[in-house]
Amino acid sequence: MDLGALQTGRKIVLAAFVAVGILLFALAEPSYSLDAFARKAIEWGGLLLIAICIIGRTWSSFYIGGRKGIDLVDTGPYSIMRNPLYSFSIVGAAGIGAQVGSATIAFLCALVAYSVFAVVAQHEERLLLRKHRRQFPTYFRRVPRFVPDISLWRDEETLTIYPHRVYMTFFDALLFLLAVPLAQLCKHLQSEGVLPVLIALP
Repeated sequence: MDLGALQTGRKIVLAAFVAVGILLFALAEPSYSLDAFARKAIEWGGLLLIAICIIGRTWSSFYIGGRKGIDLVDTGPYSIMRNPLYSFSIVGAAGIGAQVGSATIAFLCALVAYSVFAVVAQHEERLLLRKHRRQFPTYFRRVPRFVPDISLWRDEETLTIYPHRVYMTFFDALLFLLAVPLAQLCKHLQSEGVLPVLIALP
């Protein structure tokens, strides 16, 4: 499997994940034990996580855009974690789940995203090992997969940026914001009795 096929598979799995997320939005609500303030705090916290995701993915694209599958990028965010694009997407998935007002759903969304990206990352690592036999093993042992180690930070004096790649990543990341109006729409339809509430989680 080459990198292009792997990325196509990842997009298909993520599309299925989005479908499940929409189903959760439509049929779930926070537990009645949560007061209105707690629900709003979870929703606003989720919005902050989505903002971190958008900024983080865009920042990562400054370094990897146009170079993925060609160079072994090990500077900037890639010096402190091997998969910053995926790490920030997991954060964004938690933010999406939080728009329901449930910390449990936020955690479940992050867990599902982590599971998807962990599998994808393992396949990518095998491809990178074949392509960069001398450099990758050292990088693999030194840098964690998803959780950043700030002490490893290193940067480049000059950076070649491919603007169209950065723009593409930025606008892709903006799709995470669609969770906000979608969650509000589902809540409105639930209050009107159009959608049933089948799940209540804290």
